Amino acid sequence: MKIYNTLSKRKEEFVPLEPGKVKIYVCGPTVYNLIHIGNARPMIVFDTVRRYFEYKGFDVNYVSNFTDVDDKIIKKAIEEGVEAEVISQRYIAECKKDMAAMNVRPATTHPLATQEICGMLDMIGDLIEKGHAYAVSDGTVYFRTRSFKDYGKLSHKNLDDLQAGHRTIKVTGDEKEDEFDFVLWKPKKDGEPYWESPWCNGRPGWHIECSVMSKKYLGDQIDIHAGGEDLVFPHHENEIAQSEAANGKEFARYWMHNAFLNIDNKKMSKSAGNFFTVRDIAEKYDLQVLRFFMLSAHYRSPLNFSAELMDAAKNGLERIVTSVDRLNGFEKVAAEAPMTEAEAENWKTVESLIAKYEAAMEDDFNTADAISAVFEMVKLANSTSSAESSKTYLTAVKEEIQRLCDILGIITEKKEELLDADIEDMIAKRQQARKDRNFALADQIRKELADKGILLEDTREGVKWKRA
Repeated sequence: MKIYNTLSKRKEEFVPLEPGKVKIYVCGPTVYNLIHIGNARPMIVFDTVRRYFEYKGFDVNYVSNFTDVDDKIIKKAIEEGVEAEVISQRYIAECKKDMAAMNVRPATTHPLATQEICGMLDMIGDLIEKGHAYAVSDGTVYFRTRSFKDYGKLSHKNLDDLQAGHRTIKVTGDEKEDEFDFVLWKPKKDGEPYWESPWCNGRPGWHIECSVMSKKYLGDQIDIHAGGEDLVFPHHENEIAQSEAANGKEFARYWMHNAFLNIDNKKMSKSAGNFFTVRDIAEKYDLQVLRFFMLSAHYRSPLNFSAELMDAAKNGLERIVTSVDRLNGFEKVAAEAPMTEAEAENWKTVESLIAKYEAAMEDDFNTADAISAVFEMVKLANSTSSAESSKTYLTAVKEEIQRLCDILGIITEKKEELLDADIEDMIAKRQQARKDRNFALADQIRKELADKGILLEDTREGVKWKRA
């Protein structure tokens, strides 16, 4: 199996630190709002990486954090007049709902930054003791960047070049020894959550959080560290500096980064009016379509989101689901019999497509080519199966398509289509729930309908609905 390593800028053969086991850390979202589709890409991509390792028999320890203390969380808490924890817990719960809807499995561990402060204080103290960090008069603790000789090895940036040409990345601070030293601990401001420390009452810098959570749940060394390419510098670069300076060992063997997601060939931004949350997409599409769309391109390729491409993904997914449903129908009436000679020959083609699928996945997780192999299998199934086929052949082909789709997190089960009368009945129950101010029930009914492909729109004229 080969993985493109951002560290070496080339594909490398994957060799785990411990035979049969894989330790993966993926940087999770900062929970101050609903997740957007840019957040969804690494969730889907690295969930698929994890699934493939498990398919190959590896014991995977998969850790993905929630950053639950941050300036944006604090700002929102102040706006709403609540504690920061109220905001973070609300959006962690909402994020988990979206992950489940995208069929992203829960991590082995989802650590929260606020629950790992003791470990952060220990690591910061250790870095100070080893001469890699220092405190200034107001209690801010900085990492002494030039004390780590390999700084820049992940992003392939040189500090002297940065000093000459990239002054915008500097963090100001009169007492800093060097303009590139970054914050490990900072003093609290009025109204902010804080923790006691030897240096001041305050909170951790962002970078130290992931170093500590990775160390606690995976150990000093891990196999794979992953995230979006926007995290390469400075976040992941700083993680390496902290972790290796503190632990005296290589932090991560392989660094994987997914490319950006654009909207209609433009960068997604609220100011441009092209910012979409996962919930926005769920109003128009089953989130299985979003997952299928995300995996239809290689994770290191920039991905362009558009209505046309989502519709194409929807059609592609329907081809697979319809084929499996068709096989199910034949299987129910087929005779119990071994494969015929012709079916045995067709099965050899299935086996070659399994090999093609695995070769794609083992070439830096090329899900686009893996999906292509699934489509070929679907085409073969459609042309070689009927009610006269042997049950052995039908079952084997169906289960193979389902197995390969499951690795991709694609659900092949066809959703039951509701009759119009059933939909109207559920809408009436939802309307009554809203009148009764039972908004939890109203939301539940809306979600049940959405899960069955029925989208609701509340208008002045009443509730309108359509099939997705």
